[in-house]
Amino acid sequence: MPRKKKEEIKEKITKEKFIPAVGRRKRSVARIKLYKGVGINKVNERPIEEYFPGLIAKIGYQKPFELTQTLGKFYAWARIEGGGKSSQLGAFVHGVSRALAKVDPKYKEVLKKAKFLTRDPREKERRKPGFAQKARAKKQSPKR
Repeated sequence: MPRKKKEEIKEKITKEKFIPAVGRRKRSVARIKLYKGVGINKVNERPIEEYFPGLIAKIGYQKPFELTQTLGKFYAWARIEGGGKSSQLGAFVHGVSRALAKVDPKYKEVLKKAKFLTRDPREKERRKPGFAQKARAKKQSPKR
């Protein structure tokens, strides 16, 4: 199958209503739809401020928009599954960054420098049979 040229991809993005992307972090997967215009960022059909409360989370999910100077020009709709709140926030940021990188190659350079396009590979190790609670924690053997 022949590869698409950048012009064809850009043309497709401008024709579509939204820009799709997927972000991942630990066990979380965020499916992102990035829309052009002014709107409310929503996660699992709730406003993002309600889903990720607090100032630290707010700084986190606004960072890709601030770096690309698109805060207020785009808004995102996200469906996030798996993991905890922290990894879900990381997945959201990763997905939004990937969607913004599709919009303009200049954004890609900025986001890549800030390491928002890199998927963090760290995951919890699975439990093995015969171990106590964690992946490597064995039962203590008697001394005498």
